[in-house]
Amino acid sequence: MKLSPPLAQGKLLRRYKRFLADIELPNGEIITIHCPNTGSMKNCWEENTPCWYSDSGNPKRKYRHTLEISTTPEGARAGVNTGRANHLVEEAIHKGVVQELQGYDTLRREVKYGEENSRIDFLLSGEQGDCYVEVKNVTLAEGNRGLFPDAVSARGSKHLRELQKLAQSGTRAVLFYCVQHTAIETVEAAVEIDPAYAAALQEAVSAGVEVIAYRAKLDADEIRLIEPIPYRPAT
Repeated sequence: MKLSPPLAQGKLLRRYKRFLADIELPNGEIITIHCPNTGSMKNCWEENTPCWYSDSGNPKRKYRHTLEISTTPEGARAGVNTGRANHLVEEAIHKGVVQELQGYDTLRREVKYGEENSRIDFLLSGEQGDCYVEVKNVTLAEGNRGLFPDAVSARGSKHLRELQKLAQSGTRAVLFYCVQHTAIETVEAAVEIDPAYAAALQEAVSAGVEVIAYRAKLDADEIRLIEPIPYRPAT
């Protein structure tokens, strides 16, 4: 997606209270902005490194600016606004970037499904049947390995159980890793962080759930998914 106006650049000083970050502007002014990420943001930011943020243009909002991209300790870029992930995937599907999800006539968002009061991110429908797509944002990297989740995620495990039941019933079910990190080259479950999630993922894949991962381009004037990267099952 093209960003208009482009993201502004600052220096990320600290992140605190989960949803707040202090940044220094080029003129030396320090402002507090919204940090739209409920995860740990492990390994995807460092103090006193470049960051990029958006401006809502709404002076009535308590924190009118939003942190969008951070710099990792290794110098890569990470898209920390998890709210962008679904938009990126939807855009990539519509533009034909995601080859694996082409050929469907309709796309619906946030459709209720399953036995555990869940909502699927996207329900694709067409002559070939339905396809349920659950999107997860990946920013945790160890070297060039992308890991998910970056903190224990009971919700993530629940979604895997729901997808597994769909796959077992003969319905196409897809777990889509939206990789907002410029250095990540493969994706896998973060076994050491959340072994229950890793086990649930392995079981879901064995039952027929597909795993797709695409990496994003992260620039001040554009954020979009550009290419598939391999998913690697835990060993």
